[in-house]
Amino acid sequence: MTSFKETSSEKLKVTKIIFVIGGPGSGKGSQCEKMMEKYGFTHLSTGNLLRKEISNETERGNKIKKIMLEGGLVPLGTTLEILKDAMLENLQETKGFMIDGYPRTLKQAEAFDKSFTLPTVVLLIDCSPEVMKERLINRGQTSERFDDNEVTIAKRVESYFVDSVPVVKHYDAKGLLKKIQGEGTEDDVFQSITAIIDEL
Repeated sequence: MTSFKETSSEKLKVTKIIFVIGGPGSGKGSQCEKMMEKYGFTHLSTGNLLRKEISNETERGNKIKKIMLEGGLVPLGTTLEILKDAMLENLQETKGFMIDGYPRTLKQAEAFDKSFTLPTVVLLIDCSPEVMKERLINRGQTSERFDDNEVTIAKRVESYFVDSVPVVKHYDAKGLLKKIQGEGTEDDVFQSITAIIDEL
């Protein structure tokens, strides 16, 4: 008899998994919302999952908050664990997963490939650092997110560019990377995305 864990792992292998990568402020979140409506995918944002863990004030959440406040990266195993829990929770009724904000480093990418399976496609929403900073500063005026302040923003944008280069190369080498120009209007960006997803 196959266990629930085995059937879940098998189902994960045939479920569409779309990584949406791009720097903070590149518009990943808005695009994922649109894809969710159009395709019935489950949107998992590692940032939101971590913030949810923080607001639940678990021991794990308190450690995460301290790291995020310092502009650091949450340990690999912790993020993967939280992501895996969320995927298994939604596995039975989803048409696929859009994972936003992960992987941020090559180690995270390799850990995911090893623990789960390769993603179906990796969408890179490309924006210049200037555009990202400007968008985040504007968002910070209304969002009340504790990590939307100028110093943290500059750190986050900088570390994104350092960390993402190996991730982009990793998936590009596997033929899974699709680059999307992220500085147009929200609708322009979405049209570029749907053209890719409709071919999957």
